[in-house]
Amino acid sequence: MNEEIQFTVDAAKESMDKAIIHLEKEFVKIRAGKASPSMLANVKVDYYGSQTPLSQVSNINTPDARTIAVQPWEKSLMTEIETAIRNSNLGFNPMNNGEMIIINVPPLTEERRRDLVKQAKAEAEDAKVSVRTARQDANKEIRDLDISEDLQKNGEVDIQALTDSYSKRIDTFLANKEVEIMKV
Repeated sequence: MNEEIQFTVDAAKESMDKAIIHLEKEFVKIRAGKASPSMLANVKVDYYGSQTPLSQVSNINTPDARTIAVQPWEKSLMTEIETAIRNSNLGFNPMNNGEMIIINVPPLTEERRRDLVKQAKAEAEDAKVSVRTARQDANKEIRDLDISEDLQKNGEVDIQALTDSYSKRIDTFLANKEVEIMKV
């Protein structure tokens, strides 16, 4: 294979890898009924005038499958953290016991599970769009190269095979996430 084509294929593969990594990060945020510290990943706390991620001002752990415990490093942040969690639109009702903030993660309703599956499907579709965009960019680069038509066609076939394999990976991730979400 031509070096220029190989470089283009490698660049496309790198872009597609980034789409998969992003999808995995987004799937972690979609809760499947089990408590996880990552559920609070987007919560920001007003820490001396600046919005700071909750994980940078406290210790977050899960003592059991239905509970998240947040232990602030400074007791003065208790009410700030509690307010930030309430205002985060996660549907949590944090309880402050003076030492730490306890969050009981309610079991998911059937309707909420369906909504989460829709959200997961939307994230998977976004990842597929990113993969297809990487394919289009790579194909355009190959067409712009000063090489024979046969080499161009071979390069495009390689890019399409790569695209198909990444689309299958995304479908597999989605199927696994759907099973995880719908499992009661």
